[in-house]
Amino acid sequence: MSKEMEMKEVELNELDQEKQPMTGETPAGTEKNGCVKVKVPEDTELKFTGLSKEELMRVAGTTGWVRTRWILLVLFWLGWVGMLAGAVVIIVQAPRCKPIPEMHWWNEGPLYQIADVNAFSGDNGFKGVEEKLDSLNQLKVKGLVLGPIHTVQADQQSTLDLKTIDPVVGDEKDLSSLLDRAHKKGISIVLDLTPNYKGTRAWFNNVAAVAEQFKAACAYWVHKGIDGFLVSDLAQIATSVTWPSIQAVVQTNATEGTKKTALMGSVTSVSVDDVSLLLNHSGVDLLLTGLPDSSQSGVDQVQTINKLYSNHPQTSLGWSLSGRTLGPLTSRSSVVPIRLYQMLLFTLPGTPVFNNGDEVGLKEGEPLDAIWEWESTAEENNETAKAVRAERRELRNFFKALSDLRGKERALLHGEFTSLYSSTSSFAFLRLWDQSERFITVLNWGDAPVTMTLTSSDLPAEARVRLSTDVENLAVDNMVSLEKLQLGPKQAVLLSFPYTG
Repeated sequence: MSKEMEMKEVELNELDQEKQPMTGETPAGTEKNGCVKVKVPEDTELKFTGLSKEELMRVAGTTGWVRTRWILLVLFWLGWVGMLAGAVVIIVQAPRCKPIPEMHWWNEGPLYQIADVNAFSGDNGFKGVEEKLDSLNQLKVKGLVLGPIHTVQADQQSTLDLKTIDPVVGDEKDLSSLLDRAHKKGISIVLDLTPNYKGTRAWFNNVAAVAEQFKAACAYWVHKGIDGFLVSDLAQIATSVTWPSIQAVVQTNATEGTKKTALMGSVTSVSVDDVSLLLNHSGVDLLLTGLPDSSQSGVDQVQTINKLYSNHPQTSLGWSLSGRTLGPLTSRSSVVPIRLYQMLLFTLPGTPVFNNGDEVGLKEGEPLDAIWEWESTAEENNETAKAVRAERRELRNFFKALSDLRGKERALLHGEFTSLYSSTSSFAFLRLWDQSERFITVLNWGDAPVTMTLTSSDLPAEARVRLSTDVENLAVDNMVSLEKLQLGPKQAVLLSFPYTG
């Protein structure tokens, strides 16, 4: 058989797929079902053409749709006007914030007096003070009161030169370097220009003549960048004919937006009435008074504070219980812990002024280089020396905590003052400002514990402990009752509570 015939036979034997039996059996078998071929028509996509423009316009004009559109429009505008009215009501009813009073650099933090520059700096003069700026900056000190540093011989007016620096502390170049470094850290420099600081009478019994030298010296040092001047025995020079011209030289040198130069005065052993008169008459920017007198009762101290606070702006009140003529803060009392004085000065309405060493409780007669003992990391075998170092470190930390609080809390920085309680050996007062946190200072320098009932319309039932000298009974962050506040002998506590409207 030819090859062509074989191919045809194969084709005849192959079944068309459409005729293949559904049972899968061979054609030789029984009768099989047929195969049906069905053609399914393709799906046709339905397209929605919507309404034509004419149809839309016809429907939109019907009564129902017109009414619906007007209702939605009215509702929108009513909602918008309602929200606007609500916002206006909230703004109108919200409590107004009081304007911040005018503050100068001497009101923003404590002032630090360094009478003996060499003793403070380890016989390194201005350069030594410059090296200590970082440590002072940690305490939030805003001004250094230096000296006196001018040349003069005791009670010898002819030797007075208020423009010449005593060479034992440095020269003008060293002072200029100190000024630049201090200003970069936000610390101002004040010169104590007490003329006869080595003698018995500050003004040599010749106020008129010395006042002219004082005025010329102020003009000279203002030009050199000094930020302020301290005048001792202010009552003597404030009545001289030269005083108004001294004020003009110092207090009118600043232009708007520039730093103001401060004219400060100091007095000691003066009654509160005389201090008030002197503040009114002299016009100094800040007066250091040596008040309140810690030897007085709590009632008398509160009266002193109230009289000065109510009659003068607190920006002019300088609270200083230590200094070149007063001695260290520890000399105020041998039995009252220094922490009580620190808390009092930092929380009174005005500027706290401290003497070098007050931050670590330096005592009368101790060398000033003992201020820096707390920094030492050397091993100490003497248990007494080790305990003294630890105590000074704790005192400094307490001082720093108070300074930090005063710097950031508006109530302590420029808040109002209200007396809450006073007795022979204790008193308490409130500091508040607008909607800021409120603070209560409570002091007891007596030998017996006291129980105070602090009541006022501004006081809650409880307050939080912020700082305390009695950490066992009044631990920091604990809540204490103000209705029966118990405070041990020679203890102090600083409390706070929030504004509640």
